[in-house]
Amino acid sequence: MEIEVINEEFTVCKVKDFSEVDLTDTYCFVGKTDEECSLVCATEKTPESTIEREDGWRAFRLKGVLDFSLTGILAKIADLLAHREISIFAVSTYNTDYVLIKKEQFGRALSVLKEDGYSIAE
Repeated sequence: MEIEVINEEFTVCKVKDFSEVDLTDTYCFVGKTDEECSLVCATEKTPESTIEREDGWRAFRLKGVLDFSLTGILAKIADLLAHREISIFAVSTYNTDYVLIKKEQFGRALSVLKEDGYSIAE
C-alpha cells in the first residue's frame, strides 16, 4: 500500500457554522452532528471565529481509490502507530482515508509505516 504525504499543516477545530469555511479549498473536511460542527483544514485557511482549535497536524492519504469491500486498512495503520504511542486523527472520503498526526510525531510515524512495508511518496 502506498502512502502519499500531504505537504500542508492542518488544524482541527470546532466552528459555530460553516459560513466562513472555504469549501473550494484543496483540503476541507467538514462534519456536522447534533452536537457540533467540526472542520479540518489547512492551518492558513482556518476561520477566525473558531470555538476551539488544535493546530499542528500533518497528514497523509492512502494512495488510490479504496474499494468499500476492503477491510482493516485503517485499523492496521492505527494499530501499528498505537503500539508506538502515536495518536492519529482519521478522516475518510468516498475514495480513500486520510490520517492526521501531530507534526512532532509525523516523521516517526512515517518511519514506523515504512518499516512495516508501506511505500511512502513525499
